[in-house]
Amino acid sequence: MKKKYFLTFLLVGFLMIAAPAIAQETSRAPQRTETPIDGLSIYPNPVTGGKVYISSTKNQDKIIEIFNVLGKSVYKTRIRGREMDVSTLTPGIYILKIQEGKAKATRKLVVK
Repeated sequence: MKKKYFLTFLLVGFLMIAAPAIAQETSRAPQRTETPIDGLSIYPNPVTGGKVYISSTKNQDKIIEIFNVLGKSVYKTRIRGREMDVSTLTPGIYILKIQEGKAKATRKLVVK
């Protein structure tokens, strides 16, 4: 029984010493900020017809990368207008990463 108390005491002591050091290291991580895309609109969502429309205030060329829920890139394209064909994607939930000039955005896309 004394052995269990001793091990518990050592564990608690270690956590009290190590926790502030770990918290300090994570607080030094650089902050990543994205410049948002003004007036970004993605429709229809969920996608049923194989086409999705992505528009913004500036309507410049957009670089779009689509990831599955496991984080694997499944589609990458550049669109000049607003229309993007997603008919090759299987039904599911995806993450869109959109870049328009220096502005970036990340959105969820559901394909039915």
